[in-house]
Amino acid sequence: MNNKEIKDLLEVKVKQFNAVDFIQDDPILLPHQFKRKQDIEIIGFIVALIAWGKRKMIINNGEKLIKLMNHAPFEYILDYEKGMLPEKAFTHRTFNTDDLDFVFRSLKRCYQENDSLEAWFQLKDGEKGVKQRIINFRNHFLATPHEKRSEKHIANPGKGSAAKRINMFLRWMVRKDENGVDFGIWKDIQMNELFLPLDVHTGNVARKLGLITRKQDDWKALEELIENLRKMDDNDPCKYDFALFGLGVSGEL
Repeated sequence: MNNKEIKDLLEVKVKQFNAVDFIQDDPILLPHQFKRKQDIEIIGFIVALIAWGKRKMIINNGEKLIKLMNHAPFEYILDYEKGMLPEKAFTHRTFNTDDLDFVFRSLKRCYQENDSLEAWFQLKDGEKGVKQRIINFRNHFLATPHEKRSEKHIANPGKGSAAKRINMFLRWMVRKDENGVDFGIWKDIQMNELFLPLDVHTGNVARKLGLITRKQDDWKALEELIENLRKMDDNDPCKYDFALFGLGVSGEL
């Protein structure tokens, strides 16, 4: 396929998958249960952190989290104190109650100091790019006392990670369109800064289309992919996440 054919295919698939129907089988379903910005941020972030494995399992465990937080995430976080969680309150694969306690305490720190979680993604003078935004966020988040094991759940693109789950969360919060999937509630980060969440499906399809030559699903591969997608749409390259993921999940490519 030539470049025009690839772009035409992806545009068709964006229209197919970037639709309200997509929400029903995707973890983004969970933050869509809320209207207040802070509730959306909190549930969106924690669900994104556990977004590996089968989507049905992610959604089921996300529902457990919402119930655990009494269907009022922002109030729960503001009132949270270490030790409030029962010993085995939550488990999702390698993410356990100790990790959740750390996440709750760090989120509380953020909201005691800021109106939005977006504040921890801000760039300092002279800095640029979503990679640096994620590194800054990680530094803020890990300033809360925690066990060393919990650090693996907060990806570090500075060490080559594609930071799939954080990039997915950023897409949810930042990306604005009229299709009702992503929220677009953050204003300081621009859509053209976003990097899409690189997973097995998007990586495999991107390689079949010649959009990635690198074999590993790491940050360098993500930079190669986003550079090619920006040639198709420099304002909203992350919209092609829907197309690449949809083509992979459906088995079309």
